[in-house]
Amino acid sequence: MAHKVEIFGRNMEVTDRIRDYVSGKVAKLDRYLKEIEETRVDLAYAKSARSAADRQVAQITVRGKRVILRTEERADDIFAAFDTALDKMQRQIERYKGKHYRGRGDGRSAAEVVEPLPAEDEDEDETIVVRRKRFALYPMNEAEAIEQMKLLGHNSFFIFYNADANAVNVLYRRRDGTYGLIDPYIG
Repeated sequence: MAHKVEIFGRNMEVTDRIRDYVSGKVAKLDRYLKEIEETRVDLAYAKSARSAADRQVAQITVRGKRVILRTEERADDIFAAFDTALDKMQRQIERYKGKHYRGRGDGRSAAEVVEPLPAEDEDEDETIVVRRKRFALYPMNEAEAIEQMKLLGHNSFFIFYNADANAVNVLYRRRDGTYGLIDPYIG
């Protein structure tokens, strides 16, 4: 089953050669995960990068009914950046499939299994909204939300539609490495 593939370029022209190369390789992701509905590939030239080896950027985002996976890689050649990002995406898919299909099976909750991460220093001086994002919410439980948070590389918070509570929740990482859940209600 072929899935939808979107290719975008920022600060660069996406030639037919690049488009054919990328779409041919991305189309093969269906072999790894049948749930894929859409793949978005963002190719960019970052002229402000410190090193010339980091100027070509390839970001791949895979969306499915219950999964969103994202990888980003940089290199001095757009094809090398894309190939590295694709390899990383294939490893993430394998990791997702392993966790999704096998599970832990020992009865422990996800909060008991998660390793604590060191707290990060963040500057909160900026109060101006500089970027807005819109995304679809798919129903999932808390364990799936923790898994998605890890797979996306979000270290601070994750917004999801909690199927168990029938509400939008925010999952966040606490300073001690455990997770917290914000369950809003109208008071």
